[in-house]
Amino acid sequence: MASEKLPPDVQRRVSEWLKEPYDTETQNEVKALLEKDTAALIDAFYTNIAFGTGGMRSIMGPGTNRLNKYTIQKATQGLANYIIGQKTDYPKVFISHDSRNNSRLFAKETARVLAGNGIEVFITRELRPTPFVSFGCRHHRCTAAVMITASHNPPEYNGYKVYWSDGAQVVPPHDTGIIAEVNKIESPTEVKLAEFNDEQIHEVGIEDDEAYYRALIPLQNHPDSNQKKGSELKIIYSPLHGCGITTLPEGLKRWGFTNISYVEAQRYPDGNFPSAHSPNPEQEKTLELGIEQLLNEKGDIFLATDPDADRLGIVIRHEGKKVILNGNQIASLCLYYLCNTKSLPNNSAVVTTIVTTELFKLIAESHGVAPFEVLTGFKYIGEKIHEWEQNHEYTFLFGAEESLGFLYGTHSRDKDATIAACLIAEMALTLKLENKTLVDLLDEIYKRYGPFLEGQLSVPFGGGRKGMEAMKALMEKLRADPPKELDKQKVIEVEDYLNGKTHIPLPKSDVLVFRLEDKSKFVFRPSGTEPKIKIYGLARHQEKKRLDATLNFLKEQYLT
Repeated sequence: MASEKLPPDVQRRVSEWLKEPYDTETQNEVKALLEKDTAALIDAFYTNIAFGTGGMRSIMGPGTNRLNKYTIQKATQGLANYIIGQKTDYPKVFISHDSRNNSRLFAKETARVLAGNGIEVFITRELRPTPFVSFGCRHHRCTAAVMITASHNPPEYNGYKVYWSDGAQVVPPHDTGIIAEVNKIESPTEVKLAEFNDEQIHEVGIEDDEAYYRALIPLQNHPDSNQKKGSELKIIYSPLHGCGITTLPEGLKRWGFTNISYVEAQRYPDGNFPSAHSPNPEQEKTLELGIEQLLNEKGDIFLATDPDADRLGIVIRHEGKKVILNGNQIASLCLYYLCNTKSLPNNSAVVTTIVTTELFKLIAESHGVAPFEVLTGFKYIGEKIHEWEQNHEYTFLFGAEESLGFLYGTHSRDKDATIAACLIAEMALTLKLENKTLVDLLDEIYKRYGPFLEGQLSVPFGGGRKGMEAMKALMEKLRADPPKELDKQKVIEVEDYLNGKTHIPLPKSDVLVFRLEDKSKFVFRPSGTEPKIKIYGLARHQEKKRLDATLNFLKEQYLT
């Protein structure tokens, strides 16, 4: 029998899941694994799913190391206990979900636990984007918010993201406080559950939608031109089977951009992502259908959002050909446009991450705007917005990270593909009326500030404990024996964010930065949610083959 091969701790957990209070369907799923796939069973039960600083993300299925209604309930009971411990007079939580399989189920289970603990709940009637949850949290003056999503991960994944009252993902001290409470929950019997029709659970819809769109309207820079000429910009759009379809087209239309053509095969929400199996707009293969439609229909711009619609991919038709813009280029274009279009307060500030192009910083400084760098993760950008909202030291203008995440305005405290699409459409229209494209503007930026080129490699290490251990060992090896030279350039500085050896004071993080003589830099950063290490190349030249060769050298030399 397969169970005889199981480690004792796995055997104990499996035995617990084969009896009440776990339901019959769950027990049968565990029995099937026990009989047919010991390796999968061990991976599903060898540990408890980690509730990290941003929440949880994992493969769905039965088990303590999987996302299912029981691990969702456990996490929510911990969250509820933490909220109650804050002694808020009338605690409230906003909830929504994306298009993934089980997302609605997990959202409803979250609502049931919170209501079972006497906490008022606002839950969207239908799927909505991640930034909408951030907005909804602030709109209803909630204590916290939860979004059920796994961003752009493959179909078998789902996740659970937690936000605090300012609308940003939780940061210290709330993140560690919530984690501690979640870890105290050992059994489903500790979870308090209400029925979904409980009077403390309110389903919200059109009124919240309208409030969100109203918040976007004042962010227009050329409202008259947008309304009069917006239909001249031909936009192709794909939500990649996700929830962007619920807000992005309407947001564009409210700004005057009504000429929208959809990638029909990817238009409707589907958690299996049948025509975009890896629904990540950073990957060219994912964009193929939209690019083909852009060229065939002679559109101006193709927009694509990931399943929870916080990231935005952009392709331009320039001189009859496709030009895919990366996140660094989009960030630089948006910042340059805003700096040259808006009347800015003297204390204007922008925020980006340590792995985003340093062109961003140069553009900001040349326009008298203060640039700030934070660790990777948009929650740290949200944290800055909240800080400045409290002390009035700076006025937030724009935030960006290289992985296609952008925020214009403060209606949300997370990256928002809908407002980013509106801003990009306005830029593209302004340029089209001058017979230019975003590619022309990008060339102008490079001429002014010098050459920049970015690239990255993602190196996976397999699933489970072994993958995480291998990743940790390779980072230790790299620290012990860092490169002295890269791309025929001396490494003049090594920054280690884990040991505090950095040019700016930031919280500790497992990140290494190698700065070269020509001002290029290369960054090693393990993922916080899965066993893979990303290598970022931020070069001060525009020779793609040269950059790719250096990235591959680093992969072969240090990560294999």
